[in-house]
Amino acid sequence: MDATRSQDLENLLDYDFATAVEALDHHVGVRPGRMAITYGETGEELTYGEFGRRTDAIAGNLARTHGVQPGTRVSVLSTNAMVAAASMYGLWKAGAVYAPVNYLYRGELLAYQLNDTRPDVLIVDEQLVPAVEQIKSDLHVETPLIVVASPEARDVWPHVFDDLLQPAERPDVTVSFNDPANIIYTSGTTGPSKGVVQSHRWVNGYTWIGRRILNEEDIVYNDLPLYHVGGAHYNVARALWVGAGLQLWDRFSPSDFWRRIKDGNCTTATLLDVMITWLQKQEPRDDDRENALNKVVLGPVPANHHEFAQRFGIDFALTGFGQSESGSAMMTLVEEIPQGSGTPESVYRGLDHATIRAAFEDAGMLVLDGHDPRVIKGILGTPSPFFEVAVLDEDDRPCVADQVGQLAMRPALPELIFTRYLAKPEATAQAFANLWFHTGDAARIDDLGVFHFVDRLGDRIRVRGENISGAQVEEQIARHRTVQLAAVIAVPSDEGFEDAIVAFVELVEGADFDEAALDAHCKAVMPKFMWPSRIVRVDKIPHTPTNKIEKYKLRQLFKEGQTL
Repeated sequence: MDATRSQDLENLLDYDFATAVEALDHHVGVRPGRMAITYGETGEELTYGEFGRRTDAIAGNLARTHGVQPGTRVSVLSTNAMVAAASMYGLWKAGAVYAPVNYLYRGELLAYQLNDTRPDVLIVDEQLVPAVEQIKSDLHVETPLIVVASPEARDVWPHVFDDLLQPAERPDVTVSFNDPANIIYTSGTTGPSKGVVQSHRWVNGYTWIGRRILNEEDIVYNDLPLYHVGGAHYNVARALWVGAGLQLWDRFSPSDFWRRIKDGNCTTATLLDVMITWLQKQEPRDDDRENALNKVVLGPVPANHHEFAQRFGIDFALTGFGQSESGSAMMTLVEEIPQGSGTPESVYRGLDHATIRAAFEDAGMLVLDGHDPRVIKGILGTPSPFFEVAVLDEDDRPCVADQVGQLAMRPALPELIFTRYLAKPEATAQAFANLWFHTGDAARIDDLGVFHFVDRLGDRIRVRGENISGAQVEEQIARHRTVQLAAVIAVPSDEGFEDAIVAFVELVEGADFDEAALDAHCKAVMPKFMWPSRIVRVDKIPHTPTNKIEKYKLRQLFKEGQTL
């Protein structure tokens, strides 16, 4: 790529701001009184000016009291979305690295992530401190705690989160596009989860097309956890980048979702997998369309996407491909309903339809109508201007149209995709073999140049919006004294378009099969989204001569004789 083309792309990427910190500082300066965040769980509201001062204080106090400086890793183990969002921006302002932890992790899973990250500081909810204390002997380093505690418990802990909110001078730190911003953990396909190191430019690229369809009139709704990129970056960072409003909730509630949307005048939300099914199951109401929600990200797009949009008056659906490693490399915009026929004009906020369509079309990305037969489960779309995307065979040669291979991509600018897997140089090198980033997903490209997701490679399973490593589930099950070997497979769930987990176990010689005991073991050592829906005993788990488990045989066994 020549220098002129590279500069043009860099200007396109940084058309507004180069980093999330720069964007927030701008809005604090020009619209300090504009409502930035409403925390639904408590009703707390922060203007841009107040959020700016809060995150300045967090950065200053972390630097002054805890020695946090550029490059310092700080883990955040909190169910509180406001704490996580403020911590993320405070860390970025200090030049530090935001390293959130799945708050459902306990025991070995929690110890592994903390040992892998090796944070210099851990911000943790008071109710989660026992989980950390339980694994203290397994941790390789002693990490000081900053406890998110109630005012009554303030005297119990040496350091509490409220101390970070006391006025303090922001560190004199300038954040560059290639500085590390986050370490986000994703599931491994054949082993432990990997820490994905992301730069500030990664956040820019991941939110780029989503920002171009928002303005300051929008209000972004988020109930996704902030230990994943969808919540932390696509929703929170994207909203604050454009100067929009943000409604924060700790978790999804199908029964309360539409009340939250209506009361908050929210204009956009992200709905993953089974969330769509749960909302569809709600009893229809005459006022289902009386809401401001006009743009929804559907992941993946369900077969009944148009029916869903018609019922709730949603103008646009977006779907595509995104990862903790690659960011958002491609996306499809679906205009479900013409303007004026979906979201009532009296509550419609944000950019009009023509402007939203033009944002995609000008970027060379796919725009379809809701009735288009190409809008099916698995459609990814066409690449953004910043990526070269291909479907490759086992020798990394391009596949022909409709031939299934591995989805791979190359960024057009530095730091657009993840920097590396933390402390895993071999895994990093393997992922970037032959100068392609290999996503680990099977895909195909049709004769019109549109990419489609086909299946997962390896042992990844998706449950309740979480990507799960089958190898991790197997390892935890095999720790039970009666289990010689465990193997898990994904089967279609009764709810939505995601997976359920079926575990096959080969028992220690002489051991009795006790499904209830194994089920209790799973519930004790793994978070709920990793629990098998069924545990099946087999005499011998099939494997190849090189000792690779033949999971296709287990899938066939399940189809022939087992049902959920």
